[in-house]
Amino acid sequence: MTGPEYRLRIRDLPTSERPRERLRQHGPGSLSNPELLAIVLRVGSGRESAIALATRLLARWGGLAGLARASFGELCAEHGMGEAKAAQVKAALELGRRLLASAPEERPVVRSPGDVANLLLADMALLEQEHLRVVLLNTRNHVLGVPEVYKGTVNSAQVRVADIFREAVREGCPAIVVVHNHPSGDPEPSREDVEVTRQMVMAGELLGIEVLDHLVLARSGYVSLRERGLGFPA
Repeated sequence: MTGPEYRLRIRDLPTSERPRERLRQHGPGSLSNPELLAIVLRVGSGRESAIALATRLLARWGGLAGLARASFGELCAEHGMGEAKAAQVKAALELGRRLLASAPEERPVVRSPGDVANLLLADMALLEQEHLRVVLLNTRNHVLGVPEVYKGTVNSAQVRVADIFREAVREGCPAIVVVHNHPSGDPEPSREDVEVTRQMVMAGELLGIEVLDHLVLARSGYVSLRERGLGFPA
């Protein structure tokens, strides 16, 4: 293509594919995390659309949890951001945090591996590195939080089991679900994934915290190690 590099903008999309229009017609639950964040950002920059900017931010900070931990100054320093957009993002994330704190009955409930996948797949499947997160659950399986505890290759030599349970112990959680992604796009568990699972289950028994499942997420879907009987007692 000759001339200036073509950049797809949200207004170049068909009306039915624009995030705001889809939200109005189908509700916010139909949108991915990058699409919701793009609505908060409103516009992109001279070289990327709002959706591209949102996708880059989520990948850069390891999803919504990482974005929430980023400081105001760190967000301002990101290309295409600035103080106005950084303030919009921090305000939106704080509203979500306050909603969960004030209305625990509105917290997501985990009843199956699919519930966990629905909660995290869109956010984690496209990450360029492996990230390990822990879904903290109360006695009614309400989600209390999803802290990220590791970034890098997930294997038994590098992942410290103590890190996986730290927040669960601090919050007094009776159960957790461990989740990590495969950037390759294939969710098939490796031998290391199975070994890490076995270690986590054993540690959880000692701590009185049940590891309900270990999910591997990827672009092509997810695998529940408990459903496969991998790393969990028969």
